[in-house]
Amino acid sequence: MATRRSLLAAGLALPAFATVSRIAAAQDVFPSRPVTLVIPWAAGGSTDTLGRLLAQTMAADLGQPVVVENRGGASGTVGHGHVARARPDGYTFLLGTNSTYAIAPHLMRSLPYDNRAAFTGLSLVARSAQALCVHPSVPVSNVAELIAYAKSKPGEVTYSSAGIGASSHLATELLQAKAGIRLLHVPYRGGGPSAQGLLAGEVAMSFVDLVTALPFRPTGQLKLLGVSTAERSQLASDVPTLAEAGVPGFASSTDVIMLLPAGTPAPIVTRLSASLQKALADAETRRKIIGLGIEPIGSTPAELDSYWTEELAKWGEIIRSQNITLG
Repeated sequence: MATRRSLLAAGLALPAFATVSRIAAAQDVFPSRPVTLVIPWAAGGSTDTLGRLLAQTMAADLGQPVVVENRGGASGTVGHGHVARARPDGYTFLLGTNSTYAIAPHLMRSLPYDNRAAFTGLSLVARSAQALCVHPSVPVSNVAELIAYAKSKPGEVTYSSAGIGASSHLATELLQAKAGIRLLHVPYRGGGPSAQGLLAGEVAMSFVDLVTALPFRPTGQLKLLGVSTAERSQLASDVPTLAEAGVPGFASSTDVIMLLPAGTPAPIVTRLSASLQKALADAETRRKIIGLGIEPIGSTPAELDSYWTEELAKWGEIIRSQNITLG
């Protein structure tokens, strides 16, 4: 009787064990279906193009399609909220910019997610410089002259931005704080209209994406006084940084990071991180990214966490000290 019970137990146990093994094996294979990369901005911008380049290269490495999904709205927070609510299984991740993950939390009264606790950081991805540009009618040829000119006309020299809270707006607020000047803000609805306003002479100055500004330099339609990043850009190595040009400690840029929903298993984080770093190291992908005026970077999750903390503190201080609100 005991032998019969043992045989029955063994007979029942074997199918159950086999089922568990199949489930475990399926979970170990990542990814086993298409992955979605959410971009919290409309299609067509530089961040969207960057995301699509990375998605294509990562798909080849992962062996599954990486589908780009644009979820714009509310300064990028709609897309962030979508990923924050996604299942933490690695099949949904996010390409975010500092206007959302470092600036929006200080400008918005409430967010539909916890800006830090809702996400697992994957990597600092890339950095895009802006150029401090003036209209040719402005009688200055360098940053020192612009500062002196602004000080002679406090609150009168106009500047455009892509909107309140945009990186072009905050970069100018940082300039005002560090240079001790007071300018007049003219917000536009997007980076394109902001640049067009400057080209048309509707405003005196603006921070413009470097790759957008460069074609107007040889034609004399814009004067490029400095780049916003801590180091000079490969695209315009003769243009000094703002720090070199007389604003010590100035550094501002559009920084792109990659995030996953909080709670994503460590092996999946490691797999996606390795795939992203491989994409950023790929020679052809790097060439295309640099052609966009964007510097590929890459980092560990721990390095991203430190950077994120510093970026939040930096822009929080500027927003408070300059009394910036959404109106």
